[in-house]
Amino acid sequence: MKKILTCLLAALGLTTACGQQNFENMEVKEFAELMADSNVVILDVRKADEFAEGHIQGAILIDQFQSDFVELAKAKLSKDKTIAIYCRSGRRSANAASKLADVGYKCVNLKGGILAWKEANMPVIKEGMQ
Repeated sequence: MKKILTCLLAALGLTTACGQQNFENMEVKEFAELMADSNVVILDVRKADEFAEGHIQGAILIDQFQSDFVELAKAKLSKDKTIAIYCRSGRRSANAASKLADVGYKCVNLKGGILAWKEANMPVIKEGMQ
């Protein structure tokens, strides 16, 4: 019985440790304040058509669904900068933040994505990709 309990507790501990996230989630206000820092790069991980409909000024677009997403990010983003990531609702950007953090980036995810950003009456622009 002791062995079974020990194994179960060990398995639970491993599951919990593996489930820890390696990036920070931020609410709109904190995210906006972070963007003012010159050591922050804003990354939009939506599709190009979503980006064209409106994005945060200064954002770089790298579609998280591209098979070479991490390689594209490595080519465009410096590991010396904090990467402030967003998508439509926060799910894709959380996934992207995790992938980038796994390869050494410091990432922050916009909780609620651009939907939360717009709901907070924050500005979006409609212009070409950067």
